[in-house]
Amino acid sequence: MPGRWVASDEVYGADPVLRARLEARGLGYVLGIGCDRRVPTAGGPPRPDALAATLPPRAWQRLSAGPGAKKERYYDWTLIELTGQAGHHWLLIRRHPRHGELAFHRCYSPVPVPLAELVRVAGRRWTIEENFQAGKGLAGLDEHQLRRWLPWRRWTLLAMLAHALRAVTEHAEHPPPAGLITLTCNEIRALFTKLITEPTRRLADPMAWSRWRRHHQYQARTSHYRRPQARLT
Repeated sequence: MPGRWVASDEVYGADPVLRARLEARGLGYVLGIGCDRRVPTAGGPPRPDALAATLPPRAWQRLSAGPGAKKERYYDWTLIELTGQAGHHWLLIRRHPRHGELAFHRCYSPVPVPLAELVRVAGRRWTIEENFQAGKGLAGLDEHQLRRWLPWRRWTLLAMLAHALRAVTEHAEHPPPAGLITLTCNEIRALFTKLITEPTRRLADPMAWSRWRRHHQYQARTSHYRRPQARLT
């Protein structure tokens, strides 16, 4: 499946060879960089934090980087155009709305894209990292004790298939029953353990506990989402 975007943290964002190869392939990227990295502008190569300090308040826009565990992840964002050989280059800056912490991303696209699209890509990186963490915790993705390529690949494929089965089961229940959150991978693992690997005499007990947990999580999430909306209005 061909991809359109590449996202990464500061480790990969500092690699000029990686950026050049992505641009040669026509792939857009949103790569994190440190505040001490120099970026090419028409006025010279300043540090990203120095550029951020010169921006007026109207330069920032509050946008959501996607839903989090409890609420939408709202940050202040701004975009500064950078110089480059071909395509479109930007410095994307994220500012935390409460304590003002800054994060910086070097961005590229072969065609013009709006700020909201770059914010979406930056937010998707967190989702991918969360999926890797879930694969490690739920399917043992990192619990192999192998030293060769072939057995490592077999283990990784089996772990990913196990996690994919949970993910497909999670999305099969749409929409969820009223007053409950959608089945999560963690809840599916708990039900699998109780109903299959550790069967009990009364199958209603695990299901009742599952409904109670999902209803409690539904109420908690509704409360968390209501608070940011109240602040915005």
